Amino acid sequence: MNPIQQHDLQLNRRNLLLRTGYGAGAAALSTLINPALINSSLLGNEIGNSVSANNGGLPGLPHFAPKAKRVIYLFMSGGPSHIDTWDYKPALEKLHGQELPDSVRDGQRITGMTSGQKSFPVVKSHFDFSQHGECGRWVSSLLPHTAGVVDDIAVIKSMNTEAVNHDPAITFINTGTQQPGNPSMGAWLSYGLGSANQNMPAYIVMVSRGDGNLQALYSRLWGSGFLPAEHQGVKLRGSGDPILYLANPTGITRADRRQTLDALAKLNAAQHDQFGDPEIQARISQYEMAFRMQAEAPELCDTSGEPEHIYELYGKDSRTPGTFAANCIRARRLAESGVRFIQLFHRGWDQHGNLKKAIAGQCQDVDQASAALVKDLKQRGMLDDTLVVWGGEFGRTVYQQGTKPEVGGRDHHGRCFTTWMAGAGIKGGIEYGSTDEHCYNILENPVHIRDLNATILNRLGIDHQRLTFNYQGLDQKLTGVEHAHVVQDLFV
Repeated sequence: MNPIQQHDLQLNRRNLLLRTGYGAGAAALSTLINPALINSSLLGNEIGNSVSANNGGLPGLPHFAPKAKRVIYLFMSGGPSHIDTWDYKPALEKLHGQELPDSVRDGQRITGMTSGQKSFPVVKSHFDFSQHGECGRWVSSLLPHTAGVVDDIAVIKSMNTEAVNHDPAITFINTGTQQPGNPSMGAWLSYGLGSANQNMPAYIVMVSRGDGNLQALYSRLWGSGFLPAEHQGVKLRGSGDPILYLANPTGITRADRRQTLDALAKLNAAQHDQFGDPEIQARISQYEMAFRMQAEAPELCDTSGEPEHIYELYGKDSRTPGTFAANCIRARRLAESGVRFIQLFHRGWDQHGNLKKAIAGQCQDVDQASAALVKDLKQRGMLDDTLVVWGGEFGRTVYQQGTKPEVGGRDHHGRCFTTWMAGAGIKGGIEYGSTDEHCYNILENPVHIRDLNATILNRLGIDHQRLTFNYQGLDQKLTGVEHAHVVQDLFV
């Protein structure tokens, strides 16, 4: 919306409130301070029931019966090599050391890190592959634990993106555009569906790190963009207090905090009436969410009470705060509590050099815990209505970066890469899409990252074409203005 039009609209609303004695404004403020009032006669039965049914989401959503109540997105930041993990190609044994044909590269745009290379030799995987599960899925020796759950997951080998560098690529898959400024997927879901737990945010983020190249992660990747600010992701810290300043200061009781927030809310409401800034409403909402989180967030984030068999399931790192394994346990606890979208970023997958050692370390960080999460959700009866997604922003090239295969790496590759999904009506044990013998181009069933995002929304009961927000004269969408389709073949 044009800022001047928006300001004029707010002014008109303020005049209406003035003429009606601020009755509607008082009701809205009351529901922020005390959500229980939503169902009271203050708002009337029709409005109250609509608000409470969506817990802050949009009327009419979900568009249809959802298969998933929540999403846990395991994001491998930096771009895992599909060649060394999932996309088994026996032909690379014979092609190893040969120059990648120009007909395969086909004028592909490459990064500045390999644009100066005079030669592009093919490098086979450094690791053995073997078949697993009743489906007979080929899996790298790097992922022995995930190999144990292949009958529960769908492996998509034909993912693709136009982006060739990290920042535009990770921005693209998380927000639907390569340019910064748009809302993240989690923010869209918070805006559209609201929260299933009024004491917790709809969108929570956790970050862990491996030993590889650590590409920057900006908070805008879980930001709200042009959506109201209360829909941005809340990032939990890996050590110490998971959220700073959540605990009351020494000598301040919960009743004291409540009294302070009540007074502050009235001041903010008065400021909103004067200036019409929608961010003031977001500020009030966030203060109230923080107050409600005090009662539930500390317990949810504390995994010390988990039984011994859970730590054994997730692996030895699960006892160490801030690790990927520990974050996976937190993710399951948050999912149980009703958090809508939980996203775990694990950094370090950018292996331009020393790939053989670096990717082994990265897989060791995430393999057992990723598989454990699927098993844990399944044994609790939660996998049926929880969507688990595992993948990065792109894959890696089959050609070598550097001069020696043993210490060399692989460059960025967006033409094809692998993602897997599980739960929420996803067919287990299937493989979707295929690539050529060089692991370089897609042969069938391409899945663009827009298609992946449309499919995730579908599992939550959302038609991606109908979840929109008018901004700068356009009805903006997570999947953008270009065509995106839901991958129906992945569903049971």
